[in-house]
Amino acid sequence: MAKDYYQILGISRSASPEDIKKAYYKLAHKYHPDKGGDEKKFKEINEAYQILSNKEKRAQYDQFGRVFEGAASGQGPGPGFDFSSFWNSREGEDFNFDFGFGDLGEMIEEMFGFSAPRRTRDVKKGKNIEVELEIPLEDTLKSKEKEIKVEEFVNCSRCQGKGAEPGTKVKECFSCRGTGQVQEVRRTPLGVISRVVICPECGGEGTRPEKPCNVCKAEGRVRNEEKIKIFMPAGVDTNQVIKVEGRGDAGRRGGKAGDLYVKILVRRHPVFERKADDLYIKKDISFSQAALGDEVEVPTLEGTKILLQVSLGTESGKVLRISGKGIPHFSGYGRGNLYVELIVRTPKKLTKSQKDLLERLKTEGL
Repeated sequence: MAKDYYQILGISRSASPEDIKKAYYKLAHKYHPDKGGDEKKFKEINEAYQILSNKEKRAQYDQFGRVFEGAASGQGPGPGFDFSSFWNSREGEDFNFDFGFGDLGEMIEEMFGFSAPRRTRDVKKGKNIEVELEIPLEDTLKSKEKEIKVEEFVNCSRCQGKGAEPGTKVKECFSCRGTGQVQEVRRTPLGVISRVVICPECGGEGTRPEKPCNVCKAEGRVRNEEKIKIFMPAGVDTNQVIKVEGRGDAGRRGGKAGDLYVKILVRRHPVFERKADDLYIKKDISFSQAALGDEVEVPTLEGTKILLQVSLGTESGKVLRISGKGIPHFSGYGRGNLYVELIVRTPKKLTKSQKDLLERLKTEGL
């Protein structure tokens, strides 16, 4: 005879998800074997909760009856086909099924909304952290260490990342026996289908603290603001990402930490324009300098100045190249170039003597 899951949890069939959760926690606490409770009763409570706490499973249970029995013998709707007995009875035979879904797991997922058993994810590993770091263009000239502040999970100092109060033990989860997985069985029109899911008792970790840490509440980690030093190589450019292994969120209860990814954003410079590893600058010169030639001072990104020779008869828009005064190559070898565009400046205001001189040049054909 099928068990009444609602009766096991002591709730009505119209109970809300919150009512189901409250009833489960109350009964699980009372009957948990680790607390001296009835093991058989606890299993019934856990079984009932797994069905009723899931919207789809609860709907199927309400419609078809108990999920864990009946399908193999043909009771209830569907053809009464048990997949597990089908595979076991034909072990060693060569079958080639083509359902048009890629494989059986995908077909089941398409039809019934869940997939065939898959490997449990690493539930303890910390998440990766992604941050942006804005730097001035001058910072790309040399390799350097930069210190950044990151809000992240770090190991709890009270329990040393174990999640248990000091002096207490971390025990094997009773429900999954340390595997982090339990078998879930579902009744469908095709019969009984089972899959492996993450254990709801331990969250897939396989262990549970005997007494949760008072600080981190069994997480083994707490959120904190940390200062982290990263190495920034010369020549770095906008949208390049620097990876710092193991400096992401700390894992749960001693799990592996995630990684830190720092995305670089280089600010625009008021004087220099960067294109790849080359720098571009505009330099104003007078008409007389362009006509007669001259030496002019040109700034560099380092803050120094260099002398640039302007040839006689230089036209506005002429570009001169200064080798090796651009951005260092990211490979670490060599630098880009500095390109100087000469702009012949036309004066807006002239003194009387300047006007007289220009009038004389005009008569000379200049």
